[in-house]
Amino acid sequence: MICMNRLFCERLKELRQERGLGQIGLARELDVGKSVVSLWELGKCEPTLSKLVAMSRFFGVSIDYLAGLED
Repeated sequence: MICMNRLFCERLKELRQERGLGQIGLARELDVGKSVVSLWELGKCEPTLSKLVAMSRFFGVSIDYLAGLED
């Protein structure tokens, strides 16, 4: 399986690192396991809509930005 969009994988990692969070820290914020964040960043699985919404709220960006549909 590949990432829904390579840009999503890159943006998620970039946003996480900008916040100074490791994968475990982001996993706690989103109420998922650390391995789930790793799989998202590697493009091996896709987040659910509810997790995309949680990410966009947490990072203060749109879902379109996360998905690579806008800059």
